[in-house]
Order: sequence, then C-alpha cells, then structure tokens
Amino acid sequence: MTDEPQKLVTAIRQARFTLKIIKQNIAFALVVKAAVLAAGALGYANLWEAVFADVGVSLLAVANALRPLYFKENMLQ
Repeated sequence: MTDEPQKLVTAIRQARFTLKIIKQNIAFALVVKAAVLAAGALGYANLWEAVFADVGVSLLAVANALRPLYFKENMLQ
C-alpha cells in the first residue's frame, strides 16, 4: 500500500476494463448458444456440434478472461 492517489485511479480503470471483458464473455456465450439452439431446432445442428460450440465458447471465454492479467495503464489511451 502506498499513499499515491494515481494507484486508486489505475485500480478503478482496471476494474472497469475487467467488467467490460465479463460483459463481452456473457454476450458472446449467449449469442453462440442461441444460434446453436436455433440451428438445432431447425435440424441444422446435431448434438456433437452443440457440444463443440459449447466447449469452444468456454475456451474462448477463458482466453478472453486472461486479458486483465496483462493490463497496462496505457492500454486504455
């Protein structure tokens, strides 16, 4: 801990950056799942395609969620 006010500003910016990534992950997962659900209901996607879509979305969301670990203050400018 230090008494530098700039560190608080950086922490707030990093928190906002992290929340943005969380919202991206949720939106992406919902869109892909809705698309696969619609394709499955119309007979264009079978069970294995749905499983691969689900696992693929999960892997991409995890990879995207790692971005805050490499947060730099100059990334937002």
